[in-house]
Amino acid sequence: MQNEKTKRLRGARILIETLLEQGVTDVFGYPGGTVLDIYDELYHARRRLRHVLTAHEQGAAHAADGYARATGKVGVVIATSGPGATNLVTGLATAMLDSVPLVAITGNVATSMIGRDSFQEVDITGVTLPITKHNFFVQDVCELADTIREAFAIARSGRPGPVLIDIPKDVQQALCVFRPAPPAAPRSLPQSKEAKLDRAAALIEKAERPYIYIGGGALGCGLGEAVLALAEKLDAVVGCSFMGLTAVPTDAPRFLGMQGMHGRYAASAAFREADLILGVGVRFSDRATEGLPALNDRATVIQMDTDIAELGKNVPVDCGLHGDLRVLFLLLANRCAAQSHPDWAARVQALRSREAALLASAESAGETALTPQAMFRVINALRDPQTVIATDVGQHQMWTAQFAAFRQPHTLVSSGGLGTMGYGLGAAIGACIGTGKQTLLITGDGSFGMNLTELATAVTERLPLVILVFDNRSLGMVRQMQQTAFGGRLAWTDLSARKTDFVRVAEAFGAKGTRAETPAQFKKAFAAALKEKTPVLIDCRLDPELQAFSPLSLEEV
Repeated sequence: MQNEKTKRLRGARILIETLLEQGVTDVFGYPGGTVLDIYDELYHARRRLRHVLTAHEQGAAHAADGYARATGKVGVVIATSGPGATNLVTGLATAMLDSVPLVAITGNVATSMIGRDSFQEVDITGVTLPITKHNFFVQDVCELADTIREAFAIARSGRPGPVLIDIPKDVQQALCVFRPAPPAAPRSLPQSKEAKLDRAAALIEKAERPYIYIGGGALGCGLGEAVLALAEKLDAVVGCSFMGLTAVPTDAPRFLGMQGMHGRYAASAAFREADLILGVGVRFSDRATEGLPALNDRATVIQMDTDIAELGKNVPVDCGLHGDLRVLFLLLANRCAAQSHPDWAARVQALRSREAALLASAESAGETALTPQAMFRVINALRDPQTVIATDVGQHQMWTAQFAAFRQPHTLVSSGGLGTMGYGLGAAIGACIGTGKQTLLITGDGSFGMNLTELATAVTERLPLVILVFDNRSLGMVRQMQQTAFGGRLAWTDLSARKTDFVRVAEAFGAKGTRAETPAQFKKAFAAALKEKTPVLIDCRLDPELQAFSPLSLEEV
């Protein structure tokens, strides 16, 4: 009888045992010819490892992504070769641009058939090279376990990201001794020198109008409380990118909200007027900086990031700090002396007052019309603060960023960098499974139509999912851009000719469906949906002329 420590296992079994070794409890996927050996082992391990069958591989990738964002764990997705593997591409790119730890496992034809245009053969490592942090093609079963461990270490280390492992069918079937190992640990990063930290602290000390600008990196390493403490110490204000939302509570006194193209007025104005900007785990993207001239013309810029490639990539920086972001930030905060800037505080308060007045004047619809602001007043009042909100991409996403109240970190799951329509339902499923709690999906009729087949997954898994379709019969954000930049020529963004009844669609999949056209109807429907234990869809009928305000458009109201 073989000793357990020298037991020879098939590659597919080694994969399962190594996933369990890494602490994986849930995987998302879709079976196919080149992963049948893996799925057979999943069947045998079904009491130890939960597999969630999605309706499409893209939905599986988004589910693994949402799972990772909501839990902080590495998301895992499995797909067969050829079209199954290529269906992961959008999900991998989404995870890559938002720094989400993901491990994708694909099957491939046998190594002897590689390069022969075999049935469902594709060079998926070549296809995904630009949109993964790293990828592997496994040719030797004896390297499989260590490759998987390496993939998890890479996905977790430094700036997180997706990693793909392509495993040919014969490698899955080959035998090798499996030797268990501890879970892979993230790798440590080199730190910026003490002199750079001292320089950053000196620059901060000279500032009169300090602004702390946080992004997904600050959220990922749990810097929210430390950021607010430093803001209090420096008498500074805090703004964020879209990816930085939930890092600090929305109602924190020094937090101005999201800045940029569709950000809050006060945050965007303060960013423009600040004489020092401390960027923490943020890439200064074009949407967040609104295409402004070089920041250095009017402000000193300090940028801190885990990824050295981000330092100075989008804006020149006066001081760049690279390393473990949490360690760096705390070291810098300890070097900073307490400050007081009463003139800056007064100016920021004036900007807040101006924002409140602009928003009040912009919401001109009567009490009988359903508006995003009215909906979020209900959502914020009734939603449990720990409930994750997932979104798709479009106007509804920006309304969520502008009006949703967040009090807990990692309670927003949304595609920021790639802006992936069709992301939301899969991501909401992953977040719901990962947290084990009710999840709220906010989507648009355009986005929801792309991957609504994942309703089958939500119903099959009996997930407590509340789906709000912001239904304006249009591709709202693109329509808005056509109205403002293309003379109002609505080129294929008006969806009013479509006769899709989302309520009946939900019911056809086995979910509950209802419709809301007024604030009173929405409040009643939403309150009832929160009590359900299975998926509920509310078709929220909005005026297609409603726009997602930008700071500049608010000034024009």
